[in-house]
Amino acid sequence: MKISKIKSLLLFFPVLIAGCKSSETVSEVKVSNSKTVLQAEDFKHYADYFNRMEDENIAKAVPNDSAWTWMESNIPLFECPQDNFEEMYYFRWWSLRKHITDTPQGYAITEFLVDRSYADKYNLIACALGHHIYEFRWVHNPKYIEQNVNIWYRGNDGKPMKKLHKFSSWTADALYNRYLVNKDEKYLLDFYPDMVSDYARWEEERQRPDGLFWQNDVKDGMEESLSGGRHVRNARPTINSYMFANAEALQTMATMNGDTDKAAYFKAKSEKIKNLVEQKLWNKNDLFFETLTEKDTSSNVREAIGFIPWYFNLPSKNKGFEKAWEQVKDKEGFAAPFGLTTAERRSPRFRSHGTGTCEWDGAVWPFATSQTLTAMANVLNNYDQKVVGKEDYFKQMNLYVESQYYRGRPYIGEYLDETTGYWLMGDRERSRYYNHSTFNDLMITGLVGLRPRADEKIEVNPLIPQDKWDWFCLDNVLYHGDIITIVWDKTGEKYHKGQGLRVFRNGKEVAASSKLEKVISE
Repeated sequence: MKISKIKSLLLFFPVLIAGCKSSETVSEVKVSNSKTVLQAEDFKHYADYFNRMEDENIAKAVPNDSAWTWMESNIPLFECPQDNFEEMYYFRWWSLRKHITDTPQGYAITEFLVDRSYADKYNLIACALGHHIYEFRWVHNPKYIEQNVNIWYRGNDGKPMKKLHKFSSWTADALYNRYLVNKDEKYLLDFYPDMVSDYARWEEERQRPDGLFWQNDVKDGMEESLSGGRHVRNARPTINSYMFANAEALQTMATMNGDTDKAAYFKAKSEKIKNLVEQKLWNKNDLFFETLTEKDTSSNVREAIGFIPWYFNLPSKNKGFEKAWEQVKDKEGFAAPFGLTTAERRSPRFRSHGTGTCEWDGAVWPFATSQTLTAMANVLNNYDQKVVGKEDYFKQMNLYVESQYYRGRPYIGEYLDETTGYWLMGDRERSRYYNHSTFNDLMITGLVGLRPRADEKIEVNPLIPQDKWDWFCLDNVLYHGDIITIVWDKTGEKYHKGQGLRVFRNGKEVAASSKLEKVISE
């Protein structure tokens, strides 16, 4: 049912083929008749404001004058009583579509709007590809991210782009998690051979004799870190978590493809990496996952990358690993006035040796913030622990929202000062609209709590404290080919759909609770 249902929605409305020009890219998928509660036109003022608030520095496939048409056709709608959350939600969709680029091979998604000397063809950079897939999985029209992935893996005369491995990657995991949203098994399995080859290439390039993977911090996209260096071959929590997740995804793809031998092959690989990460990267004194140096000794410094294992649910449950999350609440750890730092603040080397252009020695980076918040949502959903709670998640999401302003206007850039909130590259044109993180995926899967699943049940677990908001609504979510609506109405007087938390599939209620708690449809 699933992909056929999606295609039926697509076929009902005009969708343009790859390679069309900018003026032709505004006719997208529309499912407005399936919405239950919210009306798109009530949110058009956000796009109008964003269009007016500053110059359009660079126009690509969907220019500003077509922004709202694209948004109306492609995005879930969101409403809440906290204005900055709502404004930032629409700003991040508005800024995301700026990066959709027309190429001779189809659509591509850029990281910077301005050209970068180290980019591949079409100004593509692989560092945030996983983020792009996670964020675009909620866009109704699949062509943008699908054509982008196709360019990355087949755009070099049928082979991967030359600079695909310039940065670490969790692409196989991201593609599987996209499948959990759209259930397009045909597309996923079409890329299964590419992902198998990609995994083998990473093993050839970066695997140590003990089975762990090494990486330079710059090729993790995290240069000038406290634990690494541009030429140091350390075993970092980043690439090892990514390779664990890619192996898990490939195990599942192999099973879907009927290849039991390959499924067992990748299961063994993921289990080996998991054990090595727990045994070798866990610092028992610091109670944290830390980088292992070339000399096989711990770097003895806590960095935000130590939370990444939970992004993929790698750490075993009930073995004490969750103690690491105490550091997100500790002002000597990662808790700062404007968000989560990239290194612990107690370190004498904190913010000590950045280059002035890329400083991962403590400053706040949205790339890392979105990884940590995805990981925290997994801890709150999948681990029985009392170290962090909904209040902690909401606090950090609130700081993430507050940090994304510059000179009084919504802004997303490279990195910022943890105490002042000042964007350290904010006056450089390259930094504006930096597409290097997720935000709306966090809003959907974390804050509102729609948890993608492989089965046909709908699971919703909002990470909003019970008395924080009296109402909110996420509507027009294209999920498994259906339109999902999630409503919280404390009194029942806001939306007139009943009191409490209610979940609708194509307008029909499928789950409900009087409280903000996990609900699962039958």
